[in-house]
This record gives sequence, C-alpha cells and structure tokens, in this order.
Amino acid sequence: MKIVSTNKKARFQYHLLETFEAGIQLLGTEVKSLRQGSASLAEAFCKFENGELYLINANISQYSHGSHWNHDPLRKRKLLLHRKELLKIHQKVKEKGLTIIPTKIYFNERGIAKVEIALAKGKRLYDKREDIAKRDMERRLKRKLDI
Repeated sequence: MKIVSTNKKARFQYHLLETFEAGIQLLGTEVKSLRQGSASLAEAFCKFENGELYLINANISQYSHGSHWNHDPLRKRKLLLHRKELLKIHQKVKEKGLTIIPTKIYFNERGIAKVEIALAKGKRLYDKREDIAKRDMERRLKRKLDI
C-alpha cells in the first residue's frame, strides 16, 4: 500500500468514530498526478448530493506533463461505495450530526486509488487541550526513561 496523502489535522480536530474504504472516480491525469504524490486533503470534506457521496476541496495538482486536457485541481470527485455503506453513512450523518472527513488517499496492492473516509465528530477546545497535555506527558516520560 502506497500512501499518497494524509489529513494530519483530522485526528486533532475530530473524534474519528468509524472508517470506510472508498474508491474514487478519477481522470487519467489525476491518477498520474497521484502517482507523483501531489495531493492535499487539508481542507477536504465529503458531502451527499442526490444520494451519491462526493469528495470536495481535495487538491490533486495538475499533472506536470499534461496538455490542455489537464484536470481542474479542486473539482468534486465521486466516491464509490456499496449502496448499503452509503445508506449507513447517510443515516448516521442525518441522525447524529456527524461529518465525513477523508483521512488518506492511497494506492492498494492492485494499484487502484482509494480514499479512507471517517465518520467524525468535532472536538471541543478542551478536548484538544487534553490531547496536547497527554502527548506532552508521554514525551516527558519517554525522555526520563531514556536518560
């Protein structure tokens, strides 16, 4: 599995409850650009439109050797999931007010581009402070054990 891009802020800003693996509908130059490793999920999110799930604001840079047929870097891309998974995710988003956050884009063993998405609930400020304090304590303990 070759990881192309990860959303590093996702774990800091959200409680990730459940993850799913989704295919992604890409153009040829987008696949070539992903193979070069030029993608960003920093501002990306997922949204339902007409019963289908789309990846929005994921920045896949234009292919360096592309011509005038190159793709739009910020276009919305359809995510490919089984119908049962789509219904399950849609139901949870409607009921509990959760968000769908892409956590990473990668190529699986067969060379197919996949997106890992997660049902997430936003963290409050005090949750973020707890995480920072916890990491700080772990660092201090590690330093003391190394000395």
